[in-house]
Amino acid sequence: MAKREKKEPAKPSTAWMGTYGDMITLMLCFFVMLYDPSESDAVQMAALQASLSNNNPGGGISVSPGSLANLGNVVSSLPSIEKGRALGPAMKKAISSFAPEVKSNKITITSDERGLVISLASDAFFEEGSAELNIEEARGTLLNLAKFFASPEVAGRRWRIEGHTDNRPVPASSIYPSNWELSVARAANVLHYLADFGVDEQQFSIAGYADTRPKLSNDTAEGRAYNRRVDVIVLDDGHF
Repeated sequence: MAKREKKEPAKPSTAWMGTYGDMITLMLCFFVMLYDPSESDAVQMAALQASLSNNNPGGGISVSPGSLANLGNVVSSLPSIEKGRALGPAMKKAISSFAPEVKSNKITITSDERGLVISLASDAFFEEGSAELNIEEARGTLLNLAKFFASPEVAGRRWRIEGHTDNRPVPASSIYPSNWELSVARAANVLHYLADFGVDEQQFSIAGYADTRPKLSNDTAEGRAYNRRVDVIVLDDGHF
């Protein structure tokens, strides 16, 4: 018997690849059309751009260790598009206005659900356990703040000044019975000096949180230093 010749199996058709490629291209075009770069959160983008362009290891938009580790949480809780559009110019103005203070770690600039946050490092402006401003050290920064409040980028907005402490009890020599009174007094004194420099007190409110809202753990000296601060906040419309 003659041997039967083996037939080569037919090659699979590749016609489907053309259809698949067309579908992927159409989906790409669809999502490109949906994307509007003008709807990006201007506040977060300004902060990211400034932090990436700052080559000085001693300063930055946010000097808190672990900030990058929490970037996922920040992205998942981005403020609204409208808030980003409203506060984006204010963020850019703050970055340019306070560049020297940011580099010297006297100020950090961030944003969160409250709005644009300008944090004054307490150790640079106050003695331990005291609410009296070291005005010789603080005068230039407070003058810059007063000019910033008068700029068109923040015209008509409302502000809140918040005092914060670490978790250590106030010194026995302090006139304040607890960190609650100390945190409120520091916020009030910052406002009084700003009023002397021309800001409208009617646009401001003050609050004291003692050690209830730490930025970092109070278990280390560095963490406690970051937690002792006065936050000056350009309030988002929902946080009056």
